[in-house]
Amino acid sequence: MSATAPSTPKAHQDRWQEIVDDPALRDLPYTVETNERGQILLSPHSNRHSYRQAAVRDLLQKHAPDGLVVPEFALTTRQGVKSPDVVWMSADRRQEMDATGDPATRAPQICVEIMSTSNTAAEMDEKRRLYREIGAEEVWVVDTDGRIRFYGEEEMDASEVAPRCPNEV
Repeated sequence: MSATAPSTPKAHQDRWQEIVDDPALRDLPYTVETNERGQILLSPHSNRHSYRQAAVRDLLQKHAPDGLVVPEFALTTRQGVKSPDVVWMSADRRQEMDATGDPATRAPQICVEIMSTSNTAAEMDEKRRLYREIGAEEVWVVDTDGRIRFYGEEEMDASEVAPRCPNEV
């Protein structure tokens, strides 16, 4: 691990590359993120979580405009590298994101987080703020009952990007 905590987006990207290159971490069955100090955070997934992730991917493929749906997409935020469970991006946004480095410092249009019993509402509120700060138009949060809550500036009744998307999986 670096001697000092990352303080810039580039430093977070460099720290992330160290983690990606570490052979001991390559095959972990967890979501890997970092905090603002560059420390590794691991979150194990249940099968239920994976099923919901697949269901959200399918909803986005069906109801969002043409674009790319990707699971576990790493994003550089002011609080470290976070990995939304599912993201949707247009081709133009993908180019913008790719130009910022890896992991991107620009968010896709839609970032989705799937709650598990280990998540807190405060944690989801913070992730929503972080994704919006780097350009997400919407953040969707899927609760433990499968209900989808859509957020832009505030909570919305439906997605503006994918308005025909149902509000549950």
